Amino acid sequence: MAPNTSETLSIAAKRDGVLIVIPAYNEEESIVLVIEDIRQHSSADIVVVDDCSSDRTAAVARSNGVHVLSLALRLGAWGAAQAGVRYAQREHYQIVVTMDADGQHLGGELPGLLQRLQVGDGNVVIGSYPERGSPARKFAWRIFRALTGFSFQDLTSGFRAYDRQAIAAIASREASLIEYQDIGILMLLRKAGAKVVEHPVSMRPRLSGASHIFSSWLVVVLYMAETLILCLARWHVHRIRNA
Repeated sequence: MAPNTSETLSIAAKRDGVLIVIPAYNEEESIVLVIEDIRQHSSADIVVVDDCSSDRTAAVARSNGVHVLSLALRLGAWGAAQAGVRYAQREHYQIVVTMDADGQHLGGELPGLLQRLQVGDGNVVIGSYPERGSPARKFAWRIFRALTGFSFQDLTSGFRAYDRQAIAAIASREASLIEYQDIGILMLLRKAGAKVVEHPVSMRPRLSGASHIFSSWLVVVLYMAETLILCLARWHVHRIRNA
C-alpha cells in the first residue's frame, strides 16, 4: 500500500519547517475552510489533532491531505494542542503555530506572526484581538493582569506562534497539569524565561456551532476559579520571595 503523502514528509524539510497545530472537536463543518484558508497564505505543514470527535472531523481533514492525530481520550482544547506540540517536537519542527478549528483565526495573519518570531522579537508571538472580548471578559482580563503582572491586551487568544525554546516549555510534563491554553501557559512560559510579545490581528466569528471550551455557565465558573487560583498562587510565591 502506498504511504499517505502527508505522512512521508522528509525529516530535512521538517527540521527547518513550521507546523500549524489545529486542535479540533466536532468541527466537521468548518475544518475544510480552515485548512484551505491556511494553504492560501502559508506552505507550512498542518496537523489536525482530533479530540475524540463524534462527527467526521478526522475523516474530512485526512481527505484534504493533512496529517491527523486521533486521540484515544478526550483531553480538551489545551490537551489536544499540547499533543500537537509534542508531535512537532518529536518531528524536529522549529516553529509551531496553534490555531482554532472553528475559523476564527485567519490564515492571512500567519505571515505577520511568523515574521515577528523569525526576526527574533520574541520566543512566543500572540495573535492579539482584544476587541472580541465582551465587557465581562475584559473585566476578568483586568483582574488577571493585576494578579499576574502581565500587560498583554488579549490574554486568552489561542492563536500563537512558538519557537523551539517555547515548544520545549509547553511540551513539558508541567504544562500537562494546566487545563487551558491562556494564562496558565503564559505564566509557565515566563517561568521558563521565554519572551512573549503580542501582534495585532483580525479575527472573525466562528464559522459554525458554539464554543466547546465555554459550553455552559458551570464551565465558565470553573474556568474563572481555576485561573484565579493560578494567579493567586503566583502572587503568593512572589510575595514570599520578596519578603
